[in-house]
Amino acid sequence: METPLLIDFKDRIAHITINRPKALNAINAPVMEGLHDFFFEGFKAYDDLKGVIITGSGEKAFAAGADITQFPSLTVEDGLNLSLFGQKTYARIEEFIVPVIALVNGFSLGGGNELAMACHLRIATPNAKFSQPEVNLGLIPGYGGTQRLIELIGKSKAMELLLTGDMIDASEAFTYGLVNYVLEPEAALEKCVSIIQKTAKKGPLAIEETIRCVRAHFDEKMDGFLYEAQAFGRTMGSPESKEGVQAFLEKRKPNF
Repeated sequence: METPLLIDFKDRIAHITINRPKALNAINAPVMEGLHDFFFEGFKAYDDLKGVIITGSGEKAFAAGADITQFPSLTVEDGLNLSLFGQKTYARIEEFIVPVIALVNGFSLGGGNELAMACHLRIATPNAKFSQPEVNLGLIPGYGGTQRLIELIGKSKAMELLLTGDMIDASEAFTYGLVNYVLEPEAALEKCVSIIQKTAKKGPLAIEETIRCVRAHFDEKMDGFLYEAQAFGRTMGSPESKEGVQAFLEKRKPNF
């Protein structure tokens, strides 16, 4: 039986691969449940986790949307619950305590693109294609796509892509700010790893609080400046801050 998610832990990095290549890695219930389980509880099994890289199996797709074969039988209530579970899972990824990078190899569509957008960074291969095509099915994005696409590329262009369902290539995605880099597959993976290796040398609490501060900017229920001040206080009073400052004064590398 096919394992929907493959997790390989190497050098303190969890490599998560959506493993449904015959379905272009479409996100079905087992994939979503696997992501939910890893980011809420499963990650605790990996000692000294410093980062996560999410990609798709094969070269054709990161994740080509949700698995629509499950849609015909869904009711209004089913749709609401499906959306809320996906939003909860993706929000957890967005707020995760270490960097999460999407390595987008091929199609990143619908719910798959929403997954990529929930990650902290996105690195694409030249064959990557991005779209929120839900309107073609008489639907809208349900896992946060209408919100995160605006955050990442701005209202005007996001509105165009959401209303038309148009697909953009990797170079356009880079121009719009949807992805951080466009690199050949091997170089893309190396870039993901190098970024995590770099952040792994920083203070763990500082990394976690920085992620939360950035999210606070987009949370209407939060005062981002107040949260930053509170987080600054927490980091200032932490043992790792004492070590970091002392290391700087002693002209040595900190031991976090």
